[in-house]
Amino acid sequence: MTPDQLAELIGAPPVPLGSWAREAVYGSPVAFRTASGRPPREVAEEIAVRLRGHGGVEEVRVRPDGFLLITVGRPGEVVREIVRKGPPEIRERAALAPDFPRTWDNPGFVVRYAHARAAAVQRWARDLGVPEEGFRPELLDDPHDRAVLRLLAELPTRAAGRDPAWESYAGQLALAYHDAHEHAPAVPVGDRPVTGVHTARLWLATAVRTVLVAVLTPELPERL
Repeated sequence: MTPDQLAELIGAPPVPLGSWAREAVYGSPVAFRTASGRPPREVAEEIAVRLRGHGGVEEVRVRPDGFLLITVGRPGEVVREIVRKGPPEIRERAALAPDFPRTWDNPGFVVRYAHARAAAVQRWARDLGVPEEGFRPELLDDPHDRAVLRLLAELPTRAAGRDPAWESYAGQLALAYHDAHEHAPAVPVGDRPVTGVHTARLWLATAVRTVLVAVLTPELPERL
């Protein structure tokens, strides 16, 4: 279940909550927008019943104030959606900070390097025989992968907001991807065999590249 799919059911994109290290939770104050004089919790309970009938939704909790907490089982589905459909429409891209100095304190370097690393994963995957077909979103379950998923899931609400802060967002996504790249390898290490997780992380790299280009510029480098 993706943010776009949830939005179709509740009327607006939900907001990802928490770190997603253990569970992927979205929140939505939808009851406040649709109550029409009825108690917020009553409306939220009706929406919760509808959500529970859909595959991909593991749990729906309703707070006393009518706020919905929606736990999804395969947060990696957001990657499939981005790769196949593209990100939401971005009204205005953020300015890209200068490339130098090439230090971790410079967001311009951080996002360029993240894009170059994601591009490198695609090249290495071709060379090592990692297949593009057979994406399984449930395999993106390492905490480092899930941290990237958590940020990708912010796209719809940011795109719909008045101040999406794309520059800051791109920096956060880039840093999360650097951690994933280093601690959750997207290609086999040493003599280890190719597995489904490598295909899943290849798709993750593609999604990160797609989003960075969408919110910043198509001129991001493939090599540094």
